[in-house]
Amino acid sequence: MSSFNTTLKGGFILMGFSDWPQLEHIFFVFISMFYILTIFGNFTIITISRMDQRLQTPMYFFLNNLSFLDLCYTTSIVPQLLVNISGIDKTMSYAGCMTQFFIVLLLGGTECMLLVVMAFDRYVAVCHPLHYTSIMHPLLCHALAISSWVGGLVNSLTQTSLIMTIPLCGHHLNHFFCEMLVLLKLACEDTGGTEANLFVAGAVILVCPVALILGTYAHIAHAVLKIKSRSGRRKALGTCGSHLTVVFLFYGSAMYTYLQPVHVYSGSEGKFAALFYTIITPMLNPLIYTLRNKDVKGALCKVLGRDTSTT
Repeated sequence: MSSFNTTLKGGFILMGFSDWPQLEHIFFVFISMFYILTIFGNFTIITISRMDQRLQTPMYFFLNNLSFLDLCYTTSIVPQLLVNISGIDKTMSYAGCMTQFFIVLLLGGTECMLLVVMAFDRYVAVCHPLHYTSIMHPLLCHALAISSWVGGLVNSLTQTSLIMTIPLCGHHLNHFFCEMLVLLKLACEDTGGTEANLFVAGAVILVCPVALILGTYAHIAHAVLKIKSRSGRRKALGTCGSHLTVVFLFYGSAMYTYLQPVHVYSGSEGKFAALFYTIITPMLNPLIYTLRNKDVKGALCKVLGRDTSTT
């Protein structure tokens, strides 16, 4: 317990990528570029969605929420990472670590729930197109968005409370942010029960949404097969392809990281997996939706002052 008290006072040293000191400068440059692109891309999505009347629909309302989440999620990790890599300061207080842990889980859990909501939106659009505007009423859209945040909050409170009950020994975190499995490796006592509870909480926030999304898309696929027109099928699939790509990128990396036992967790692999879901995926999301969406590209050209009527 004395080690735990020391940790409370002295905090942690984030090891980051100090295992590869020759690569730290390269990491700094590329992560800075990716972070700038993430901010620019997601901010652009939010801006054009609000400026163009054609994008005042439930689909883009949820896309705005996703972009806002990605901005907050990346910002909760990357600035600290850049300071760490630059060598200016590799320390973090216990309170700061738990705060970051809580925020990351809150935003990540909210995104898990929001992707389910977006799948439901696509289900209504494809399977019930004539009733889409009446079903996806603004009140329902706001209620679904708020429910996503509440679900993320409950998940974050649950897992943060469990982590804070564990006495920790040592100061060195072999990661670039306060990540759950790395914290569990510092436990001073057996964490079998807590680890099981955390695994169940992680499975609920990851596996259950994936199951709902897959079930939703099974119904969408069945409806698409009934569409006789090839152009109609292409349009229906086009509205879902971007969302499915985002789901695959986000859940794939998150499940790979969190649904594994602590004793098989590899710090090196974990860092690179974390780079993917904390930096790469938020950066790619605006590109995925923009490149596959004529409405977004048209709105962007309109904002930039280009006439697309002849293209």
